[in-house]
Amino acid sequence: MAVATGALGRAAWPAERKFFLTMTVILAIVVLVGFSRSFFLSPLFPGWPAPGEPFFRWHGTAFAAWFALLVVQASLISGRRVQLHRRLGVAGACLAAAMVVLGIAGALIGATRPGGFIGSPIPPLVFLVIPLVEMPLFGTLVGLAIWKRNVAQSHKRLMLIASITLTSAALARWPVIGAGGPLGFFGAVDVFLVALALWDWKSLGRLHPVTKWAGAIVVLSQPLRLALGGTALWIGFAGWLVSHVS
Repeated sequence: MAVATGALGRAAWPAERKFFLTMTVILAIVVLVGFSRSFFLSPLFPGWPAPGEPFFRWHGTAFAAWFALLVVQASLISGRRVQLHRRLGVAGACLAAAMVVLGIAGALIGATRPGGFIGSPIPPLVFLVIPLVEMPLFGTLVGLAIWKRNVAQSHKRLMLIASITLTSAALARWPVIGAGGPLGFFGAVDVFLVALALWDWKSLGRLHPVTKWAGAIVVLSQPLRLALGGTALWIGFAGWLVSHVS
């Protein structure tokens, strides 16, 4: 029985590599399309609203590099080039740390603009709660993925879920999704988590523990952020924070 189970597991490996590679490619496409008019293809859309601060060139480059590296890393695993994957992982860890700093800085810059966050009708101090929770959450999940780098099933899920959390900003820029506000782009983020859960049920017959608890944290953080952002406590804290960095 053990031999049969092992053979079944080996037979499923190509499908698993294909699933995770496909997911990373889709995430990269989501980001590319979402930021095409304001960043990647901005010269083709001269009238489209985009951040004017030079800082966001570095910000956008770092976040684009993450999703490009995500696809490369999944491709290396698919091609069984594990050693190169691990060497590039060092660069990925450094990039993730820089992204947390850049993401928080970018959020604070957006909150200090007279018009607030571009394309969002939500008051900037209220909206600020979304990225200020998202970036530490991303950093924590990546840190756990690095800690679990020798446990492949946990590592790949942590990296994927961490990357999924970052797609909310890109999804908010998709017209149909963005029209729904936070409920729209958070709901779209959750679609990717559902896809991972369905893969777990198909390949493992159950939810992987990482999918269960990390996915739950991401999903639960969404309504909690929306609820917290409208409180006097948060507005006071956000106002204090913005006043000290502006």
